[in-house]
Amino acid sequence: MAAPCRRMVGQSLLQFLSCFGRTAAGYTGFRQFSNTSVCPATLQSQRLTERAGSPWTLMAAVCLQRLPVISAELSPIEQQFREMMHRMELEKSVLSDHELRLLEDAERLSRKQSNDYDSDDEDVRDQEIILAQDLEDSWEQKLKSFQPALRVKADVDKDLTSSERCLADTLLLLAEQQVGDEKLWMLPQTEWQEGETLRQTAERALASLPAGFKATFLGNAPCGVYKYKLPKAIRTENLVGRKVFFFKAILSGSAPPAAPNAPFLWLKKSELQRYLKPAYMMKVERFFLDL
Repeated sequence: MAAPCRRMVGQSLLQFLSCFGRTAAGYTGFRQFSNTSVCPATLQSQRLTERAGSPWTLMAAVCLQRLPVISAELSPIEQQFREMMHRMELEKSVLSDHELRLLEDAERLSRKQSNDYDSDDEDVRDQEIILAQDLEDSWEQKLKSFQPALRVKADVDKDLTSSERCLADTLLLLAEQQVGDEKLWMLPQTEWQEGETLRQTAERALASLPAGFKATFLGNAPCGVYKYKLPKAIRTENLVGRKVFFFKAILSGSAPPAAPNAPFLWLKKSELQRYLKPAYMMKVERFFLDL
């Protein structure tokens, strides 16, 4: 009975010592790893190596919008609401300065026609009196000579390269890009270069267009991203496709006139599906708002 008990005690002691040895070894290894310092240059070179080995090329594109120049046509219910608000304003409004001046002129004229009129009561002092009716007559002449600009220009609206078309709509700039052996209509984009931010890449993509557009970028963060694969004919092990980051921008002022065969278009949101691929169109629709 004593021999089996000694064997059991010996085995338990050996298991405890072996577990303690493994724990100590693991703890020592952890301490050695935590005391090891990694050089920042080594980490940077490692990141560059991983980036260089990525099969995806980083791109930046600009979503350049031309905002509406004129207000859109009112719908029937909007027209009725505007007329109702106009009637309410007329009913509740007080007399304007011009209307008060008309009353004063009428009162002065009635006193002049009466027998008790005295010119000394008027503080004129040899100044020329301009009646309110004279002002109305001059305003009427200016109104007759005023020619409002056309809201719809049929010849300009048909020119897809003109930024002056469809003045009541928001337009988006598309540029013709070479992708493999074919040319596709896309947002202006270019490849990211080492040392620049993605927004700077988007600004460079816009500056590379021959027209020379002036734009205001809306922030430093992208508003969307799109990933696509290159055609199989040009796809390699180290180059599979591209990741495009979109940045929003607003056209500043008017765009310069386009050349006859300009490689870009100004399109409404309803016209994009005729030029963009479906997958690309789905990404653009998420951040392109037709205001």
